[in-house]
Amino acid sequence: MAVLTEISVGTLTVTLTILGFLASSVVPNSEGDALYTLRRSLSDPDNVLQSWDPTLVNPCTWFHITCNQDNRVTRLDLGNSNLSGHLVPELGKLEHLQYLELYKNSIQGSIPAELGNLKSLISLDLYNNNISGTIPPSVGKLKSLVFLRLNDNRLSGQIPRELVGISSLKVVDVSNNDLCGTIPTSGPFEHIPLNNFENNPRLEGPELQGLVAYGTNC
Repeated sequence: MAVLTEISVGTLTVTLTILGFLASSVVPNSEGDALYTLRRSLSDPDNVLQSWDPTLVNPCTWFHITCNQDNRVTRLDLGNSNLSGHLVPELGKLEHLQYLELYKNSIQGSIPAELGNLKSLISLDLYNNNISGTIPPSVGKLKSLVFLRLNDNRLSGQIPRELVGISSLKVVDVSNNDLCGTIPTSGPFEHIPLNNFENNPRLEGPELQGLVAYGTNC
């Protein structure tokens, strides 16, 4: 009887260990699913995403992905990778992501509002693409954001006033787009040089304490 009890306890221990492992891998798998959704939305003629295998436990072994010690994705480095296609809302599930680097590609479509869920994001670099649509106001929820580089795209609409509430913001570059309205002057925008807004034909000058209408020329 003692032997049977010992075997049962051993089996239970192994079972609990397996269940614990499976539970710990659920979140990384959801991140892998999100990234694989991005892969499916992109054209990749140079096969830079070839290592993105959705059958793996998590995406931390994929090229161009960096994870922390808890196997959570913290960096996505795909700048200058000859990619085209569009961004996907699922990127908003990468809640530990700090660096989203997709600059110098041929990505089209809009910026998903779900990127506002990336509360750990430090750098959002989408410059030198063919991205259109507006800058989603949800970007204003990124309270850890330091670098916002959206220059050299086809963005339209106004600069969201929600961005003035990001005290950590040091670099904003939206030059060479088709933005309209006025340039914010409060919060972090007090220190952003005006040439970071140039070549937006419909963008008016800086706000003058509310004397220039926010939506002018939009």
